[in-house]
Amino acid sequence: MEPFVKQVKEGQPALFTIASWMDQYEELTAGFTSRHGGVSEAPYSALNCGLHVLDKPEHVIRNRELLAEAVGQPFDAFTYAEQVHGNEVTIVSLQEKGIGRTSRESAIQAKDGFITKEKGIVLCAQFADCVPLFFYDPVQHVVGLSHAGWKGTVLNISMATISLMTHTFGSQPKDIRAAIGPSIGVCCYEVDDTVATRVYAVLEEMSAAPDEQLTVIRGKENGKYMLNLQELNRKLLVQAGIMSSHIEVTQLCTSCRSDDFFSHRKEGGSTGRMVAWIGLR
Repeated sequence: MEPFVKQVKEGQPALFTIASWMDQYEELTAGFTSRHGGVSEAPYSALNCGLHVLDKPEHVIRNRELLAEAVGQPFDAFTYAEQVHGNEVTIVSLQEKGIGRTSRESAIQAKDGFITKEKGIVLCAQFADCVPLFFYDPVQHVVGLSHAGWKGTVLNISMATISLMTHTFGSQPKDIRAAIGPSIGVCCYEVDDTVATRVYAVLEEMSAAPDEQLTVIRGKENGKYMLNLQELNRKLLVQAGIMSSHIEVTQLCTSCRSDDFFSHRKEGGSTGRMVAWIGLR
């Protein structure tokens, strides 16, 4: 069953929520935006939430306000960062609550993963094909969110996030729930030798058998490769100690489903950004 369930309410942005998590855990809000229900104009129409593209800042801020209204949390709870395709993870404190929501300069700088135990903070990360990784520990009441493009994935940002949850808040990997959100799928993600070499190195470090490697990456006749970044992240989560039964994996490809999502690759780089969010009410 698809874990990211589309929610459409009249007059609000269309959102994809992790419905099973939110049904089971009342304290949690978590999901992923669509491209529908905002005020931005083409090519960022309509719910672009990225201030770093060439959209009008006032449109982006209004879209972010609309997201907060639809989620049912105060706008000043939504906390943003400037992502750099790395594997550095930071703890978000109450002092940082709400930074970055109206300007890039005020955002958390040069980080791609975020964790918090504080209620009333909504962690946000931006996407347009890369893999959103959601983390929730219902025992220690900790949430996390990571941005995993191919660089962050081969740098194992999932392990970095889980390690920080463990060392800072006492989370146990066996208790953590993880979800892999809408992102470009193996159906559409063609990569070159530079990326493939890094991916094969990770698979070798994992001692992945040849048939396991084929679930992640396959060569093509044109010398390129088709990469399943979602499956590679799933394997890394399992390697980090997350139980397979505690991992939700989307079937939604942002490139195939450009009717619902922005896709940097499919739209030639001129497009908007979705937001993944997670927080404790």
